[in-house]
Amino acid sequence: MTEHVEQSRWVEWSGRFGLATKGISYLLVAVLAVDVAVGGGGRAQDRQGALRAVADEPLGWALIMLIALGFGSYAVWRFVQAVFDRDDDGDDAEGIAKRLGRLGEAALYAGLAVAAIAVLAGGGGGGSQEEDRATAVALDLPLGRWLVGLAGLAIVGAGAFNAYKALSGSFRDELREETMHASARPWYIGLGVAGHLARAVVFALIGFFVLRAAWQYDPDEAVGLDGALQTLAGEAYGPFLLGAVALGLAAYGLFCLVQARYREV
Repeated sequence: MTEHVEQSRWVEWSGRFGLATKGISYLLVAVLAVDVAVGGGGRAQDRQGALRAVADEPLGWALIMLIALGFGSYAVWRFVQAVFDRDDDGDDAEGIAKRLGRLGEAALYAGLAVAAIAVLAGGGGGGSQEEDRATAVALDLPLGRWLVGLAGLAIVGAGAFNAYKALSGSFRDELREETMHASARPWYIGLGVAGHLARAVVFALIGFFVLRAAWQYDPDEAVGLDGALQTLAGEAYGPFLLGAVALGLAAYGLFCLVQARYREV
């Protein structure tokens, strides 16, 4: 049974469909952020906010249904990787850490799938409001301040890991580059570097605000992706900073689309 699941083609296609959906979701966020940067009004959005914007468009519900299915597919792929060790990470400390990270991603994207369905049903709150509520609940727990602080450090660590992947080029390790045309590789590498650097900036900002929420014991200090992007917009040269990060997130979205075709899944 385990071997059947590990080698199953449906798991592979779940991963590819999920990666493509992940890319599309980042492209939606980037488009909305660029619109803010060039003075189009509104505010930067996280992925749930981007889905709410799509819902207002003709046939937007159909795209959201596909995105919900894609997020669910991504969650299934990551879950199988974690539980059935599809990538042969092993049971040593490093392998367990990788598998736990994938299990965390499975939970995150399962939540995003539910959030997409909630948008279709007319529900779903604002991104930063949800971070405020979650942080407030965490702060009220025993040792809650420490737990929120550790979460902030973990998010900053995720940003540092993305920066490492960008600068080391390790994001190429799981790509079947031999199947790509040689002229396409520089484009893929450029997208990977720009995309991971943009994610590093966003994660670092989110982690900083979560740490500040723990330090000041104030859940209102916590922000999500939308809050981090909006913070950039409010700084000196904000439109340029926001535009640069938005283009980086768009690069990451395109990087995910390339991965959907060429990644080892």
